[in-house]
Amino acid sequence: MKIKDIVNRDLVTLTNCEHEPIHIPGKIQPHGFLIGLTSEGKIDFCTANISWYVSVTHTEALGKKISDIFGTKAEKQIFEYINNDKNKDVFPLEIDLLGKFFQISIHKSFDIYVLEAEFQFAGKEKLADVYTQTIQFVTQMNDTTSLKDLCALVAEGTRKITGYDRVMIYRFDEQYNGEVYAENCREDLEPFLGLHYPHTDIPAQARELYIKNQLRLIVDVDYVPVPIFTVDDKEGKNLDLSLSILRSTSPIHVEYLQNIGVGATLTISLIHNDRLWGLIACHHYSSKNISPEIRLAAKLQGQFITSQIDIRQSNDENVNAQQTALALEQLSGMQFPLLQESVQTIVEAPELLNICNAAGVSIISKGKIYKNGLVPAEEQIENLIAKIKNKTSDKLFVTNKLIDHYDDIGKYSSFAGIIYHSVGNSDYIIWYRPETISEINWGGDPEKAIIKDSTGLHPRNSFEIWKQIIKNQSTPWKQYEVNGAVQYANTLHNQLMMISLSEEEEKYRNLSEILKETNSELENLNWISTHDLQEPLRKIQLFTSKMLSEPNINQSESIFTSLQKVSKSAGRMRILLDDILKFSRIKYTRENLEKIDLNNILKMTLVEMEETISENNAVIEYENLPEVHAIYFLIQQLFSNIIQNSLKFASSERTAHIKITASQEPELVRHSNKIYCHWICFSDNGIGFEQKYAETIFKVFGRLHNQEEYKGSGVGLALCKKIMQTVGGTIHATGKPGNGTEVKVYFPCDPLDTLL
Repeated sequence: MKIKDIVNRDLVTLTNCEHEPIHIPGKIQPHGFLIGLTSEGKIDFCTANISWYVSVTHTEALGKKISDIFGTKAEKQIFEYINNDKNKDVFPLEIDLLGKFFQISIHKSFDIYVLEAEFQFAGKEKLADVYTQTIQFVTQMNDTTSLKDLCALVAEGTRKITGYDRVMIYRFDEQYNGEVYAENCREDLEPFLGLHYPHTDIPAQARELYIKNQLRLIVDVDYVPVPIFTVDDKEGKNLDLSLSILRSTSPIHVEYLQNIGVGATLTISLIHNDRLWGLIACHHYSSKNISPEIRLAAKLQGQFITSQIDIRQSNDENVNAQQTALALEQLSGMQFPLLQESVQTIVEAPELLNICNAAGVSIISKGKIYKNGLVPAEEQIENLIAKIKNKTSDKLFVTNKLIDHYDDIGKYSSFAGIIYHSVGNSDYIIWYRPETISEINWGGDPEKAIIKDSTGLHPRNSFEIWKQIIKNQSTPWKQYEVNGAVQYANTLHNQLMMISLSEEEEKYRNLSEILKETNSELENLNWISTHDLQEPLRKIQLFTSKMLSEPNINQSESIFTSLQKVSKSAGRMRILLDDILKFSRIKYTRENLEKIDLNNILKMTLVEMEETISENNAVIEYENLPEVHAIYFLIQQLFSNIIQNSLKFASSERTAHIKITASQEPELVRHSNKIYCHWICFSDNGIGFEQKYAETIFKVFGRLHNQEEYKGSGVGLALCKKIMQTVGGTIHATGKPGNGTEVKVYFPCDPLDTLL
């Protein structure tokens, strides 16, 4: 049987250092040994140092059953532990292997069970002691209110429990640069509190492993890595040690720890909202290992922090958030006149700046810019809005470093942070913060975190404080400040809408008054022009009639003809004025609608028109008509006008025939995007018309023929249209030149109609 080691010997370069495969190093730290078991119990992986702990070599163990090496009792204990999920991630298995006592941590890596064995601690701490320390910590934790105080307490408590020389709470920013947020260390050590470290100190693949495996030990940074061997039965065979306790760490990280003089480390992950929020980093300046009980207690310290992050951050921000909420409440409750001038009053309210602790604010409404506080020039504001609109369609845009988004504006502006919110209809509100120059102390130059020389890559060896001056950015906007700004932007939107509606309402009210006054004047004028003109026309007809009856007038044919024309013209004018008077009296109202029987109206109309129908030798055919909601005298006028129109435009080539049909029951009829329930159709065999004039014939004086050819005022069908509008219906005509006309009227639905 052939065996091989799985040590990863790939060279780390500047191009691949961020992808160094630290989860498959193929080697471990020497303070324990590792065995990889298949599900059948065969030893498939084994470290070279197993012989340091038991009287078996890795070559003897590989390929054998676990029972062949350690006995059936040990095999049974191991698989019972594997199959019992309870306590597996909390307490290691305590077991006798070939007469020596070990603690074994077990996890599964794909299809391999990874067993990591360490000597059992001779003077290991009792659970009762750990429990007592934890209870004391919880009691003290309840006395803290801020997140910083809690982290300081955790640093102190972790150092007491573990005995490390230095314990730091390390917090990441959005780019994973780190800051020593809290610290507890030996009095003789230089404090690191407040120092910042670049994200390259803990690369992405290391952060990923910290999320998977929340506790990491390096017992002695000067250790010599121990290779892992396996049965050589598959090409590219490897073992993922992401969850391993003994996993050998990156050579670059080991060199980094050696450069800062650290002898041993313990690292506990702080995970919040599935993201690596920070670390508890424990340093010791000589080699150091701790028992499983102490490891568990230290891990609990980290969980105390992560469970309290939201609460403590809320406490830290609560006072300021309450001030923001108060400002928002006061501003939202203010009563402003519903006038555009009120926008200036709004922008000058101090609460508007307090909502998000801004130095200035501007409201852009209806093309005008209203400003308060420290704000840029109007030209810059307009330029900023144009660029944001061009880049994003989002209503909200927030930054504390404008130069990162709009370099040309950020370089030359006096402001660095903005909260921009579109409130619709080309209206905007923008809050501003000026540049805040700040100083950051780094633990060494972050630009020289990785050094390359003839032997390869190395971490920096200088950790002298390196000061960085930060420009072109404002203090960051807190989430509660952004939330307050968004809430008020919505309130402002409503206020501006109310102002616009109020102004529109006032405008339409004024127009309505003007229109009402104009209509009243027109009605008076119309009444005077139609009523008062009737009298002189009657006199004209009277005088011409008398003159026509004089004997001497009959002797002069030219004078007689002229007087006849005058009389006829006066008659036509009286008819026209009468029709105009009827048209003007119809109001657009449905207040007087009542249920009427159209059959009665038709019979009454035909009786009144009997002489006219007889003179034209016309045939009127009709069927039963429905009951509708309308105004009696108006519908009688409607029927009379439509029938008269058919008789007027009858064809000389045939007998006039008018057919009247109707819907017998209520039915839904869609016409011109409206719904009606009844229709009446008047069809004749007259001269018809071209369909392109279907709208023209319903206009006042909308004639298709000259006065001499067909008599009439040109108001009849316009009067019909106005009647149907008055009762909530409509009218439509279809013409076929030489073949007749069809006029169809539609009546509205009544709530009591039964629609089948």
